[in-house]
Amino acid sequence: MNLRKKISLPLMILTMCLSVLAGCGSDSAAVKVKIGEVTRSVFYAPEYVALSQNFFKDEGLEAELQTIPGGDKTMTALLSGAIDVALVGSETSIYVYQQGADDPVINFAQLTQRDGTFLFARKADADFNWDKLKGSTFLGQRKGGMPQMAGAFTLLQKGIDAGKDLTLIQNIDFANIAGAFASGTGDYVQLFEPTASIFEREQRGSVVASFGVESGYLPYTVFMSKQSYISKNGDTVQKFTNAIQRAQVWVKEHSPEEIADAIQPYFENTDRDIVISSVKRYKEQDTYAVSPVIDGKEWNNLLDVMDNAGELKARVPEAKIVDNSFAEKAEASVK
Repeated sequence: MNLRKKISLPLMILTMCLSVLAGCGSDSAAVKVKIGEVTRSVFYAPEYVALSQNFFKDEGLEAELQTIPGGDKTMTALLSGAIDVALVGSETSIYVYQQGADDPVINFAQLTQRDGTFLFARKADADFNWDKLKGSTFLGQRKGGMPQMAGAFTLLQKGIDAGKDLTLIQNIDFANIAGAFASGTGDYVQLFEPTASIFEREQRGSVVASFGVESGYLPYTVFMSKQSYISKNGDTVQKFTNAIQRAQVWVKEHSPEEIADAIQPYFENTDRDIVISSVKRYKEQDTYAVSPVIDGKEWNNLLDVMDNAGELKARVPEAKIVDNSFAEKAEASVK
């Protein structure tokens, strides 16, 4: 081997090693963010779009998603530090605030702007009106959760006293509500998608109304973190919000079919046409927020819904547990 070859071979090996090390360095530079979602639902389509379209990755984040059934359990995980960011109903942050937390939970990016449940009847009813619920057995959602509160708010607006005009069942865990209805419990049930579309395909009944439309706009599902986490990781929170805003715009600009294909990996056991049907229903009623900014009017509507349910000790000013600074910057960057 001549001198030139003796020199070039070590240089090649050194170059390869440096390339590998550089690659490892870029991976390790990604900031891990542990997200806990309260349930796996087509209702959260923009979140899955942010993951599948690599919007988090583009921002230099490694998003680790886990599903933690139940708002109370999700909030416990957040408060204990098991997760960094929670995707859950904004009412949970109010409950924490009402308890006098030293480290309050701050809402920083809205994902959905309507309730995601539908009124499902055992039979299709083209002539449905809300008075038909009187005298019926209604299988509702867990007391104190946003679905139940939005449902009660809607019933009140329709002149129905849930305590007198119907038999209300709300002691069944969220995960078991659909199964209870399928087993014969209740004349009507409050369902999320894709369960509503699945039940229609199985001819168990039909969607006859939308609680989301009837209860109005409100910051229904929001990304939130502890104040201490936001204070220490402001840059990470901003990048996270940027990714969510990009996903919201993507969802707005794409068809239900395209959205379904993007989020299908998160619903491997659900047929594509069911996912499409679910996304279409949510898009048509303007469920997905197009901006992460939490609107003051919507916040007040949330407080009205909670007050009606008897879950509000006092009206919590938006400024106390909402920080729109990250959302406003994300919105401006997209525009």
